[in-house]
Amino acid sequence: MITEKTLFAQHVEKGLSSTQKFLSSMYFYDKKGEALFREIMNLEEYYLTDCEMEILRVQGNEIAKAIGDEPLDIIELGAGDGIKTKELLKHFDFENVTYSPIDISEQAIIDITAKMKEWLPQLNTKGICGDYFKMIGDFKSDRKKVILFLGSNLGNMTDDQARGFLGQLHQVMNTGDSILLGLDLIKSEDIVLPAYSDSKGVTAQFNLNLLERINRELGGDFDTSQFEHLATYNEKEGIAKSFIRSKTDQTVIIKETEGSYSFKKGELIHTEVSRKYDLDIIRKIIDGTSLQLKYQFTDHRQYFTNLIFTKI
Repeated sequence: MITEKTLFAQHVEKGLSSTQKFLSSMYFYDKKGEALFREIMNLEEYYLTDCEMEILRVQGNEIAKAIGDEPLDIIELGAGDGIKTKELLKHFDFENVTYSPIDISEQAIIDITAKMKEWLPQLNTKGICGDYFKMIGDFKSDRKKVILFLGSNLGNMTDDQARGFLGQLHQVMNTGDSILLGLDLIKSEDIVLPAYSDSKGVTAQFNLNLLERINRELGGDFDTSQFEHLATYNEKEGIAKSFIRSKTDQTVIIKETEGSYSFKKGELIHTEVSRKYDLDIIRKIIDGTSLQLKYQFTDHRQYFTNLIFTKI
């Protein structure tokens, strides 16, 4: 069996050996990374969490009515800490709803299930550990399914990846099933860029922790003081990107990969994409599926949106 650590090592070897170096944002979230991301979500510059929270809290009743009052299986992909989801679920009739968070991490499922049972004890919560698409495809129920994919997680994919993801999701949905999708809207650089390069430097710590994780888990010898965080945003494209930039010419050795990796001064390691959307972009992404946009909800500043799509 291939261990997670070995998969991490394989990814690092591939990413740092490429002509244009990269590391996946999926490896940001070790224990320290999760703590730093919670700190980021509370920063004044990081508007995304507050905007979606406002939508789910203030318009949750309208969202629930739009989805319908029939018996529902509400399935969430990557529930995180569950705080926003809790605010939404409060607006549903618990007698007609089962809530099933899905995650590949067993511990994540244990944690979110325990939290929901504490916060909303009357809600029927059944956590599921496994691959998103397989678990949804194997989900046996005569009831309508509502799939939650919140937090602008789709924006961490390229448009081609997002098209593939929603296409796969569409394949395992039944006619009448819905998706509630959270998306960050295209805005000006002065709003977006500080969310990924905050004044306190927490986002920089979050990105550089990826190098520290390589040191801790893979025996790397990164000197993180010789690297820095860089965020960019192309307002016309609506795409923010995060990088780690080498401050000097240097070579790093990683024991687990049995390799050495050279960096030139100013060379970039691409770590994350954060796509911003408008309705034209998301319509192009779902083109070719039978997903139909039914409802749109936005916060009062119109920074963020939650969309309901139904398979027809």
